[in-house]
Amino acid sequence: MKYTPQDFKSNQEVKWCPGCGDHAILASVQRALPEVSEALGYNKDRYVFVSGIGCASRFPYYMDTYGFHGIHGRAAAIATGIKVANPSLSVWQQTGDGDSLAIGGNHFIHAIRRNIDINIILFDNQIYGLTKGQYSPTSRLGVITKTSPFGTVEHPFTPGELVLGARGTFFARSLDVELKLTSEVLLEAAKHDGTSVTTILQNCVIFNDGTHAAYADKEVREERTIVLRHGQPMLFGKNKDKGLMLDGIKLKVVKIGENGITEKDILVHDAKEPNPGIHMMLVNMKFPDFPVALGVIRAVADKTYDANVRDQVMEVQKKATIKNVDELLQSGSTWEVK
Repeated sequence: MKYTPQDFKSNQEVKWCPGCGDHAILASVQRALPEVSEALGYNKDRYVFVSGIGCASRFPYYMDTYGFHGIHGRAAAIATGIKVANPSLSVWQQTGDGDSLAIGGNHFIHAIRRNIDINIILFDNQIYGLTKGQYSPTSRLGVITKTSPFGTVEHPFTPGELVLGARGTFFARSLDVELKLTSEVLLEAAKHDGTSVTTILQNCVIFNDGTHAAYADKEVREERTIVLRHGQPMLFGKNKDKGLMLDGIKLKVVKIGENGITEKDILVHDAKEPNPGIHMMLVNMKFPDFPVALGVIRAVADKTYDANVRDQVMEVQKKATIKNVDELLQSGSTWEVK
């Protein structure tokens, strides 16, 4: 069956604030799933959407798929259980920067370390939105919020750095306003065997409006972001006349035509390189010194946790002398009590 985005829309009223970036993320997912279904041959009943607590947690209600609304920070644990119990399912986790990186931080990094075949979509608005404006693990140093009236003194996480540090095999980044790009990277995430993490830089119009505006606004986006695609030169700018090169062991921004630099001098993106060194530099690029990296930054192959569990069970079953519970109960010394 060929699906359309409408096939994945539930009959529930969407109750996010008007103008919230979550609306765009929802639309991107609903656009991506027909492509995922076509590419991988999935029926709609294979999809499960799992969430924790936060604005992103409403997501399963708005999808006409199976869904599970969990508790705060535990979506990764629930998604893991679902995938291991039924590996044929396509499991998608929706989480915010607070839900996944604060109370759920331990589950987040261990799901990545285990390389469970789930797809994590991390909504990053750098604030706690549902609980009305406290700073989160990705809030910028010095930002004034309800819980940091004089400015936060904590250094923020960079989600991509955390993913790579946990031996992540797939990391992508997009903007809520880039619906086409988001759908594109989610398709690649679905194709990936293992834990995929897609961070979407999202705007909270009520409690942190404009947090990504310096590089996400339409007027400046092409000059201040770079969309990475495997096998293509790392070029950006309205005229694609800027690029990235290595200067020793560091990245630097250069302009084609200056100092004899040509497109041949520009780094070519290799998302499949096992060594995460350049990927780590890419996820850590920050405006204004660098463009913010978007697209699939890392996508490397490795054995998944669920496949390892399946193979282990099959191997044990082959060697087992006891094949079922009845045989277990009748094994060893038994007594008949009258």
